[in-house]
Order: sequence, then C-alpha cells, then structure tokens
Amino acid sequence: MYQAIVFLPLLGFLIAGLFGRQLGARPAELVTTGLLFASAALSWIAFIQVGYGNAPMSVPVLANWITSGNLRVDWALRVDTLTSVMLVVVTSVSALVHLYSIGYMHEDKSRARFFAYLSLFTFAMLMLVTSDNLVQMFFGWEGVGLASYLLIGFWYEKPSANAAAIKAFVVNRVGDFGFALGIFMIFALTGSVAFDQIFAAVPGLAGNPIDAFGLHVDALTLTCLLLFMGAMGKSAQFLLHTWLPDAMEGPTPVSALIHAATMVTAGVFMVARLSPIFELAPAALTVVTVIGAITAFFAATVGLVQNDIKRVIAYSTCSQLGYMFVALGVGGYSLAIFHLFTHAFFKALLFLGAGSVIHAMHHEQDMRNMGGLRKEIPFTFWMMTIGTLALTGFPFTAGYYSKDAIIEAAYAGSAHSGAAVFAFIMTIIAAGLTSFYSWRLVFMTFYGERKAHGHDHHDDHAHAAANDDHAHHGHGDHKPHESPLVMLVPLGALAVGALFAGIAFSGHFIGAAYDSFWKGSLFTGPNNHILHEIHTVPAVAVYGATVMMVLGFVLSLLIYVIYPGTAKRIADSNPLLYKFLLNKWYFDELYDRIFVRPAFWLGRLFWKGGDGRIIDGMGPDGISARVIDVTNRVVKLQTGYIYHYAFAMLIGLAAIITWYLVGGIR
Repeated sequence: MYQAIVFLPLLGFLIAGLFGRQLGARPAELVTTGLLFASAALSWIAFIQVGYGNAPMSVPVLANWITSGNLRVDWALRVDTLTSVMLVVVTSVSALVHLYSIGYMHEDKSRARFFAYLSLFTFAMLMLVTSDNLVQMFFGWEGVGLASYLLIGFWYEKPSANAAAIKAFVVNRVGDFGFALGIFMIFALTGSVAFDQIFAAVPGLAGNPIDAFGLHVDALTLTCLLLFMGAMGKSAQFLLHTWLPDAMEGPTPVSALIHAATMVTAGVFMVARLSPIFELAPAALTVVTVIGAITAFFAATVGLVQNDIKRVIAYSTCSQLGYMFVALGVGGYSLAIFHLFTHAFFKALLFLGAGSVIHAMHHEQDMRNMGGLRKEIPFTFWMMTIGTLALTGFPFTAGYYSKDAIIEAAYAGSAHSGAAVFAFIMTIIAAGLTSFYSWRLVFMTFYGERKAHGHDHHDDHAHAAANDDHAHHGHGDHKPHESPLVMLVPLGALAVGALFAGIAFSGHFIGAAYDSFWKGSLFTGPNNHILHEIHTVPAVAVYGATVMMVLGFVLSLLIYVIYPGTAKRIADSNPLLYKFLLNKWYFDELYDRIFVRPAFWLGRLFWKGGDGRIIDGMGPDGISARVIDVTNRVVKLQTGYIYHYAFAMLIGLAAIITWYLVGGIR
C-alpha cells in the first residue's frame, strides 16, 4: 500500500509526460487525477491505521541505492505517524488541485504537460516525506525544487514567468547549499545518514565542540543551523523569502499546491523529523524562533498593502510559515505539524477560491478593479469567507485551534527564553495584521460596487491568449460568472477541512491523546513540557489572538466598507511607509544591489576579460588571428606580375647559393 501511495503519482507523470500527445489532453487529465485520488484514499487508510490504530512504524526497503565505504543509502519508505500526516496533506490537496485544474486549465494547449508536472511535483514531495535517510530526503527536496521551477515557469513564453522560475530555483539553491553542508556534518559526526542510526548517536554528541569553517563551536548547534538554512530557503523564511511572491506567475492551481501543502512545508517537516537533533541544540532553536517570529510579522506587514489577490494570500502563507517555525523553536513540534495540517486546508481553499474569482473576472487579479462580486459568485464568496475565518482564527475553525495554540506556546516559552518573548509579541501583532489584510481582501473583492475590470493593463494580458492564466476569451460582455462544478467541488471539500480539521484532530495532535497518536515519531526532551504549559498560560495569551482578530476585522470593515476611501487617504498621508510596505521592505532592490549586480559584473569580467581576452585571446582566437595577419601579409606577394615573381626567384636562388657557399666554407 505504501509503495502505491508514493509511486501512483509517478506513474501518472510518466503516462501524461511520455504519452500525453498521443493520448490527448483529456485522457491525461483523467489518468493523473484518478491516480492521485487513489493515492489520497490509500493515504487516509494509512493515516487511520498508523495514527489511530496499532500499526507499527514500517520501513520497507525498496532497493540499495548507494554503497561506498561506510556509507550505505537505501531506498526505503519510513512510515510513522508524522509521515502519515504528511501523506494525507500532500495527496489530498494535490488530488483536489488536479480536479480543480481540469476546469481551470481547460483551454490551455499544454494541459497534458501541466498535469504531468503536477504529478511529478507530488511524487517528489512524497519521496521527501517518506524518506528514511537524509540522502533520500535531499533527493525529494531537490525534486520538489525542480518541479516547482517547471510549474512556475509553465508559461515559458512569458518573460516574467521565466524570471520567477529562475529566481525560485536560485534562491532555493542558497538554502539547499546549507542543507547539503548539514548532511555532510551529520555524516562526519555520526558516520551515517540513516535516521535511526543518527538519532541513536546524537545524544552522545550533545555539548561536544567542533572546529569547522575556522570556528570552534558546538557541533550540533552548527549542524542544526546549516540544516535550518535549507528550511529557510524551502519554506521562504525571512531573508530567503523573496522567491515566494514571484511564484504567483505560475497558474493559480500551482500557487495552491506550492503554498498550501507541499513545497513550502518541506522545511517545517524537515525540522520536525530531525527533532531529536534540534532538541539537543537549544541555541539553534532560538535562531529558529527568532527567524520564524520576524517572518510572521514581516510578511503580515507587506500583505497589508498588496493589491494582487494572489500576492496577498502568498504573503499570508509566508507569515503562517513563520508561526510554524515559532512553534518548532519553542519545542512544540506537534504544534507546528498541527498548524501545517490545518493550514493546508484553508490556504488551498483561499488560493483556489482566488482562482475562481480570477476565472469570474476574466484574467483580472487586481483587487482595486473588483468589488460587489458576492452576488455574482455567491458560492465562491462563501468559500473564501470560510477560508478567511479559518485563517484569522475565528473560534472553532481550524486556524483557531492551531494558530492560537502556537501563540500560547510562545507565551509559555517566554518563561525560559527571551526569544520566546519576542516571538509572542510578533505573533500576537501578526494575528491582528492577518485579520486586517484577510478581511481587506474579502471586502475589496466581494463588497462595494463592481468596478471596471478590463484586463488590458494586466501583465497576464501580454501572454498569448491560449496560454494565459485561466485562458478564457471570447466571453463578450465579460460579466462575472460562477466557476464550473469541477472547480467548485474542491472548494467545498477544502471548506470542510477548514471548518472542522481543528476540532476533529486537536486532541490527538496536541491534546490528551498525544502519546498514543504520535507513538514517538516526534522527540521531546525530558525538560520540554510546552504542551502542558500552554494550558496554564494567563488570559492575555489565551484570548489575545481572538481580540486581535476582532480588532483587525473591525478596522478593515471601517476602512473598506463603512468609510470607503479611507485607505487611500491613509496611504497619501504616509507615502514613505506605504511605499516601504508596497515594495516589500525593498528586499528585492537590496538584493539586486548587493548580489545580482555584482554577480553580473563579475560574470562579465570573467566572460569578457578572463575568457574572451585572456583564454580565447591568447589561445584559439589569438592564434587564428595571428595566422590571418600573416596570411594577409603573405597574400600581398601574389601581385600577378611576372617580373615580381622572377625577382623573387632570383632572390631565392641567391639565398640558396649563399647558403651553400657559406656551408661549404665551413
């Protein structure tokens, strides 16, 4: 069963990728989607058997992959509770995205290729979450990066899509370099890359120093920081976050898949999987806490002023990932996975709902050109409202149980760590900002009067009609319309998860049934009592997030519904702050000056100066140029006059006679 869960998406990729043109788009859609639903159904069975049943952890070895000296790497599927949770999240959201894409992409000419990429993406993520060793995890890690590059740049004729795909690939390589170094460090310290051997060896390494990179530091701390560097890139944490908003250049189903359940959660999963190592490196956990808190706050501030409906949700994802890392940093590994679990439902719901809005508006993504849509697309409106309620932590929705618990954990951890105090302040502020920008999205999109929504100004219009985002042309009056049923059914399914995933699973993820559910797949040290301490925090921590949620809603209601035009007046009166947030704290411009331009200058120097002038100039190009110079001079001797040739012959004869005479004398 476990092999089928992992390899059915791969089978779909091979069928659609190799035979898509012969089969046609519709068979490719049906095959890949059917195989994903089969994988999702098996994943739920595995989740019940492993998490709720008595099925033991399983590690079936598929084959030996690498054997070199003391290094042995097997293809093995590690299936425990943590894996089963990720299997459910990845396959369920991916299956619904496949189904949704049948309607959303129905006029695209390259649907078979698109569905092949989706299935490849899912297979790579499944390889990552089922890995039993770090090398196999790295294989899945890089596979997800490759597939995201293909999906973000799916419309390769758009320069902006190509640029976004390259940016995502390059920024992730920065983090992946740290991840690779972390793997090397673990092998050097433990002599193995297999999880069981690593986890058995790391307790003996606690407190041991190491000399590396010219530093004398704690071995596990340095290792965990390098590993976390990989998580920062893949999960778009502060400083390595710049690729995430640009990933919106891909089709909307890609945004839902990348930002909800797969690629961006890989870093969270990796830290949780390696909890036995991180738990023994408190300094590294402090860094995780601080970076997560900064990310939660930073992304929320940027989301306040974004006008592209998909970018608002993208920054929301970045912020919520920050919450997950705060949970990891304070030792609440199950809290992070619980929020990952609930977040997958409501964030996929919001992205697919945004796609339904874009579908209704015929290419339009700017919320300033929307308004009053709740009457034209009522089902989409209610689905987006449910997703917003869950995201903002409305009582008894999924986000209420997971996000509020993280804020309480940050408060509880403040008794032991100053970083946790900082995290509590940042996350509680971010909760209010999240509520404000989330309801801002709803009010600008669905309330007020419908505005002109011609798409001629939008970047997507520059793309060819057949490959445009959702590619719907020829509708004449461009009147907003509800999406087809094949797109609405996934919204309804995700809405159920957004409403009830919290109340249904909180007891097992973070409650009384914690031990029987996780069965040791997450490690917490003897001094880690964070799940107990969250039940003893004062009212300011328990109700603080709810109060901030209400304040954000009320403020958004006042500014965008009751007193429209207030937002523009505030922006006009604070132009520097508005531009600072609108330009995302100028990180792209800063990186362009610090890294991109010097890299281009250095590249041109080595290209023009080193390669062109020195290597080629003194090598093949230089030699060929000298040959040409000599021949150009020699050719001038060929004048066509007989007396010139006769004179040359006499000179040659005289030279030969002179040589013989001189040689004869000797």
